[in-house]
Amino acid sequence: MQRLELANDQRKSDLYSAVPHSEFLDYRWQDKHSVIRIEQLESLVDGKAPPAVLSEIRAGLAKVGMSIRINPYMLDLIDWKNADTDPIRRQFLPMLSELEEDHPCMTVDSLEERHTSPAPNLVHRYPDKVLFLVTSVCPVYCQFCTRSYAVGQDTQLVQKANVAGAKGWTAALEYIRATPTVEDVVVSGGDIARLKAHHIEALGNELLDIPHVRRIRFATKALSVQPMKFLNDDEWFAALAAVAKRGRSMFKSVFVHTHLNHPREVTPLVEAAMRRLFNEGIVVRNQAVLLRGVNDDAETLIDLVKSLGRVQIQPYYVYSCDMVLGTEHYRVPIAKMQRLEREVRGMTAGFNTPLFIVDAPGGGGKRDVHSYEYRNEEYGITGYSAPAVDRTRMFYFFDPLRTLEPSIQMEWRSPRGRQAILARHGLTTPTVLAAE
Repeated sequence: MQRLELANDQRKSDLYSAVPHSEFLDYRWQDKHSVIRIEQLESLVDGKAPPAVLSEIRAGLAKVGMSIRINPYMLDLIDWKNADTDPIRRQFLPMLSELEEDHPCMTVDSLEERHTSPAPNLVHRYPDKVLFLVTSVCPVYCQFCTRSYAVGQDTQLVQKANVAGAKGWTAALEYIRATPTVEDVVVSGGDIARLKAHHIEALGNELLDIPHVRRIRFATKALSVQPMKFLNDDEWFAALAAVAKRGRSMFKSVFVHTHLNHPREVTPLVEAAMRRLFNEGIVVRNQAVLLRGVNDDAETLIDLVKSLGRVQIQPYYVYSCDMVLGTEHYRVPIAKMQRLEREVRGMTAGFNTPLFIVDAPGGGGKRDVHSYEYRNEEYGITGYSAPAVDRTRMFYFFDPLRTLEPSIQMEWRSPRGRQAILARHGLTTPTVLAAE
């Protein structure tokens, strides 16, 4: 238990002051006491958060695409006295007053992952890489989740698609074995922290045994939102470490990819978890999402990048928020994203500087924010080409409506006006047509 002593002062609020330290740091206790209903939240923070904020959260949850799931560790990081502006709260608990009408070109599956799925649970878009979705469950549910089409419980906005568990992995593994161009497998979901230890080891070894698979990336947000999983689920951690060790012996790479968005998330407990991973020789990379009101200013992003570097997490990507239904209030326009990238670049070593990425709607894949082929500032339209995916198409990102002139917003909101805009710009991609 010595490795947990680094986090003795972890708790920031008095929400869980009566809970013994050993219980609070137990991943099972965290799971058991996660808030999954608004009534639980209201009871927990009664008298600690402004009543108007709780009322706003209750109303907001009725309008979004993600259900609520947030554990005590993350609830404790929220500044409840200033919950209306708190960047941690904003990621997981929506307030009605901050929600915005979606851009008309937003969809439930903006990346069209289900359109490039050759086998259940598998997405194959790039020639040498597949995304293997092994679960639809996470330790917490982010309100901006790009897979809100499958992750979490049904909401009034989104009815969830099915992602099979371990019994449904066979077809995906058979496809990978039969496709020699696949060298890179991202194991995600959901979150691999929800897999049993024997599933981690069995799946990892099956992938390592495929001769043409050279790299495995295990994707988990647990390092950010449930770092105690890495510290006291010894069986699960040992399975992850064993797969990584075996990979090294075979001259194959096994990475962990994680997701921290704000410097306040880089806590002593995260450092303790990283020390354990670092001692096992496991490289960890971070994929942040640029979120309005959370990290969309240079000072916060620079602080995040430097804080990640100090605990040996490589800042890999900063993504634009995907064009998923119910997330308009999070989105940042392309021009601002470019300005922020220029502010961040040069503040630290290049290998510790993230790429700012647009995951192009419609399945174009990851494009450098500066690399667009077409830009119309007036209508907020940015086009990216993706030759490795489809040389015949342009993939379009649309700036949030709030950033456009009122008259242009009205055009976009009108079905007839929207059709005229799309026709005028020659936009006939499947994603745009699907939004009609």
